[in-house]
Amino acid sequence: MDLETKALLLSRGTVQLSQPGREGKMSTAGPGAGESSIFFQSGSRMVRLSVVDSSALQLEMDGDEATISLEGRVIARGRVVEPLLHCPDQAYITISERCIYDCKFCAVPRLMGKVKSHERVMEMAKEAMATGRLESISLTSGTEVSPQHEAERVAALVRDLLPFGLPIGVSVNPFPGVNRILLDAGADEVKYNLETVDRDIFAQVCPGLSYQEIMDALEEAVELFGPNHVFSNVIIGLGESDQSLRQGIDELIDMGVLPILRAAYPHPLRRGEVDIVRPSADRMLGLARYLRMELDEKGLDGSLALTGCYRCTGCDLAPGRDL
Repeated sequence: MDLETKALLLSRGTVQLSQPGREGKMSTAGPGAGESSIFFQSGSRMVRLSVVDSSALQLEMDGDEATISLEGRVIARGRVVEPLLHCPDQAYITISERCIYDCKFCAVPRLMGKVKSHERVMEMAKEAMATGRLESISLTSGTEVSPQHEAERVAALVRDLLPFGLPIGVSVNPFPGVNRILLDAGADEVKYNLETVDRDIFAQVCPGLSYQEIMDALEEAVELFGPNHVFSNVIIGLGESDQSLRQGIDELIDMGVLPILRAAYPHPLRRGEVDIVRPSADRMLGLARYLRMELDEKGLDGSLALTGCYRCTGCDLAPGRDL
């Protein structure tokens, strides 16, 4: 699977499974929460696709080999990879599957899922460790009560996970003081999601959140955790221009933050609440190449990430790994 093919698959975002009885794995995190997906690997590249019966892409299995076809033509050959916890080789665990914030592109506030206990998260991590495949731990969470409450809960987990001897990344909603809490607990990396770098769109789709507070937390995080270890999701397809995206990418990179360019996903539970246009393959390629160029210019390297999305690469064109 070359870069252009991966971009095409991501621009579609979905796949139908031809074999009866085969199912994807249910997601509990982010805009795609509540839907099942599969991981498809071809060569060194990985892509995660939501399983949708009406998808134009079709995945077929022949023994261990998998093929993905579009309009009757095979466009990629590889294999289906079994995720460990949410993604391959990572314990990527969502603590609170619910959120007090109502970001208009995200299914989590509508699903109001489980809140995992401290004991359950530790049990899941131990089970993943026992497979011998675990390389890193990523803890993400909605906001059940408040950002402060969530950060303290996650920090307690980080402290108890330190004996695993693996890199630990954390993604929560930030607030003043969050970085010190997570650093003192022993976290190696953090991710605070801007979601969109267009401030006007941010105000419309992320009510109750502060754009500036997230930026301040990201800037401070780079000082404490270091360049290449601080991340932020930037969604493509919420109505922003490429010019605003490039300006936002530059601002984040100048701070030492690694942006994660994520194709917008129109979840059925949020239909009609926000205008989402999933980006074309060409748009994603152009922005990914721009991101890689700017990272190189500032001496940042996505391949140095220890946890999370830059390690997984399933949902994005990841600089330092895909290109």
